[in-house]
Amino acid sequence: MNVTLHLAQDPEADDLLGRSPLAALVGMLLDQQVPMEWAFKGPWTIAQRLGATDLDAHEIAATDPESFVALLSTKPAVHRYPGSMAKRIQQLCQYLVEHYDGDASAVWQDVKTGKELLSRLESLPGFGHQKAQIFLALLGKQLGVHPTGWREAAGSYGDPDSFRSVADIKGPDSLAKVRAHKQEMKAAAKAAKASGK
Repeated sequence: MNVTLHLAQDPEADDLLGRSPLAALVGMLLDQQVPMEWAFKGPWTIAQRLGATDLDAHEIAATDPESFVALLSTKPAVHRYPGSMAKRIQQLCQYLVEHYDGDASAVWQDVKTGKELLSRLESLPGFGHQKAQIFLALLGKQLGVHPTGWREAAGSYGDPDSFRSVADIKGPDSLAKVRAHKQEMKAAAKAAKASGK
């Protein structure tokens, strides 16, 4: 895996995301309740604080939990909720160590179908159905992972030429379109709630 991503909107952080399967997974895990760029810069910040050029699932899984919380909490914090996210990242890394010998790319390397890949992603700690579909779409659209039926398994996030999620962001223009789409969806949900539907 060595591609150019533009999710953190920061060259060094995006470089790590494009070459490190674990960094991409951790960025996706962090992508909730904070701006997307903040979430996807998180893996690079964690690597820097660990004095490393990449993330290592074995190392993170074995780190003392309190120390890892402190690492994420140091200002500027990696996430708005550094304590709970530190726990989730360690759970993800422990799962990867237990099931894939710490190799994040093994989650998708040998899958034959999009349905199987979606199931594997949904089994990861911190990955619900929607997050799994978005990451599957990112794998398919930008990281060259194309098992049979991947677009269908990713749902609407797999649609070509759409601007629904991080899977569609390739620069500032597409970022603005994805942001606009998300604002439309929030407004529609708010309107539906207000009308009692």
